[in-house]
Amino acid sequence: MDDRAPLWAMSACEFARAFADGLSPRAVIEATLSHIAATNPRVNAIVTLDASGALAAADASAKRWRDGRPASALDGVPVTVKDNILAAGLRATWGSKLYRDFVTGEDELPVRRLREAGAIILGKTNVPEFTVHGYTDNALFGTTGNPWDPALTPGGSSGGAVAAVASGMCALALATDGGGSIRRPAAHTGLVGFKPSRDIVARGKGFPAILGEFEVIGPIARCVEDIRAAMEVIAAPLWSRLMAEPTLPRLRIAYVPTFGDAPVDPIIRDVIERTIVQARALGLDVETVAPFTLADPLDAVWPVISQTGIAWLLERHPGWQGQVSPAIVEMEAAGRSLSARDYLNALDQVAALRRSFDALFAQYDFLITPSTAAMPWPATESHPAVIDGQPVGPRGHAVFTAIANALGLPAISLPCIIPDGALPVGLQVIADRDHDGRLIRFAREYEGRLFVHRWPSSP
Repeated sequence: MDDRAPLWAMSACEFARAFADGLSPRAVIEATLSHIAATNPRVNAIVTLDASGALAAADASAKRWRDGRPASALDGVPVTVKDNILAAGLRATWGSKLYRDFVTGEDELPVRRLREAGAIILGKTNVPEFTVHGYTDNALFGTTGNPWDPALTPGGSSGGAVAAVASGMCALALATDGGGSIRRPAAHTGLVGFKPSRDIVARGKGFPAILGEFEVIGPIARCVEDIRAAMEVIAAPLWSRLMAEPTLPRLRIAYVPTFGDAPVDPIIRDVIERTIVQARALGLDVETVAPFTLADPLDAVWPVISQTGIAWLLERHPGWQGQVSPAIVEMEAAGRSLSARDYLNALDQVAALRRSFDALFAQYDFLITPSTAAMPWPATESHPAVIDGQPVGPRGHAVFTAIANALGLPAISLPCIIPDGALPVGLQVIADRDHDGRLIRFAREYEGRLFVHRWPSSP
């Protein structure tokens, strides 16, 4: 860590080392709160701030460090929580007027584990309504901007989470990923975003699971070391077993430039291709696989899952009409028109996909793709209508990520090396289920050579 860098710019693991050397968590939180006051109005990332609670928690952390008994490596580290995850005493709106006044009295399990580990919960980050869109805007809190250019989107649904981390308002963000909601925003903001395997991070009581088993909780950070530190806390005790998986003598990697004939922005395509060339120069065994059509059936599955989930949720809220956005009204109508047979057929297609990807991972250890097909677009627009000159639908930018959710696979988005002044580009690496440890070790080994965090010009 550069001694001249401000406190808010330190990583979680740098904080741990500095606290051990005498840095006060109180000083860190005071500097962070000052930075939030200066920065948040520009990007609108944090929508509920608990300054008094954070300062009190920092004082408790400082005592533990003075006594030589820190609760964990995250003791004293500033963290935000996505607004669809419950944190005791804090408003949890899910980005919707239906929950505008909802304050829970209990933590979801990962939040409780963070508190027990001494992490400082600063507040909640912005989301699109019900976290089912790929940008971040809602009627309660408005639009979240990308710290690299606030006129552009940071993506969604973890747009507030990545904007907070990328601009230095926290070292770590706790978020959810139901179809790429951690990985795509991480790619848009130059961060590391990790989606663990299904069932690795237990949740406990929370909002209704409208995406079923597709959605999991995971961390967002500026470096892989911080991702690992966060997972050691929120995934205990399973994480130790996953990290103990033997290292392979030689990795077999499949590189897929696109799924089917989906268009990819030329900037993304060029950056990923350069990264693959460099990976091969470092001795990695990377085979280009094209055309790649294994994931094509998912295009029909995702709308069924999300639309029926919205319709089911709103049935629980009599009088919801007039309380949700037009986009949610459309999803509810579409979901209400679907039958149980449609839903079960979607699940059957997922089972068939599982068999296809089992065969793929019998040949390869990792699957590499772009994290997203589009560069950031205007922040108030739900999706780009055109990619590389071709018209696309609402999920055109999101083609690469949902397969990991459907199959419960671990996946990580890593920030590629980019030219000065360029917007970030992320590369996605997917492993077979429960090979999370292998994936994290790979990301850590090649961080700095293939992947690197950079600050936006005005964090």
